[in-house]
Amino acid sequence: MIKEYLELHHCSYEIKITNDKYEPTGTYIDEKLIPELTECILVLGGDGTMLQAARDTFTREIPILGVNLGRIGYLAEVEKSNLTAALDSLLQNQFEIESRMMIHGKIIRNGEVIEESNALNDIVIARFCSLRILNYNIYINGLLLKSYSADGIIISTPTGSTAYNMSAGGPIVDPKADLMVMTPICPHSFITRSIVFSSKDVIEVRISPGREGVDQEVEASYDGRHKVILKSGDRMQITRSVEMIKIIKLNQISFLETLHEKMSES
Repeated sequence: MIKEYLELHHCSYEIKITNDKYEPTGTYIDEKLIPELTECILVLGGDGTMLQAARDTFTREIPILGVNLGRIGYLAEVEKSNLTAALDSLLQNQFEIESRMMIHGKIIRNGEVIEESNALNDIVIARFCSLRILNYNIYINGLLLKSYSADGIIISTPTGSTAYNMSAGGPIVDPKADLMVMTPICPHSFITRSIVFSSKDVIEVRISPGREGVDQEVEASYDGRHKVILKSGDRMQITRSVEMIKIIKLNQISFLETLHEKMSES
């Protein structure tokens, strides 16, 4: 239907079809193959598809419009039932572009950076191939905040506050806010609260030795896709990314109205 609509209105386009066989360190879209004059990217799928498209194309700064083919779809702007009207608005320049902050995770081992990447939703550090509780220390701007024993930790953007963070009991944040949310996953402590930090802060997760000094192996994931194994002694520094994601907004519905609708559906 989209193809026929674009052809009818004499719009140039290219189609990229993906499948479910996704490699954890791969990409769906090679940004180098996106035509130079591309004005926007239409993403058909659920929130996971939107996240991957954002990860693959953020350096090009091309606005993204999501068409929700999933279940809840907080990121996707357009439902299938409103597709024609949405495309009409798009061609008539009746939209706004909303910038969303990303976070940057840098993994340090023996003083060297071994991996770094961006995330639009969250960076999650959780146990890997083991049912053992994780031990890790949280530093904020170089100062020790707390030592945790838990199943993991979520560092979320405002956009990602309605994802894993929400499922783990964290707060829901307006996606236009400029902050980071830290939420422990099933902590073995009476202190289970999430903590909200300024986007200017540096959050550092240091992986401690396990019980009886046994080395731990944990998994860090960026937006649930790009995954890296961390070991005892490794550190991950998480900061606000210098890059932003541009998302096309076609309607004037507020975040609270959208939240009310999504919560009523679930």
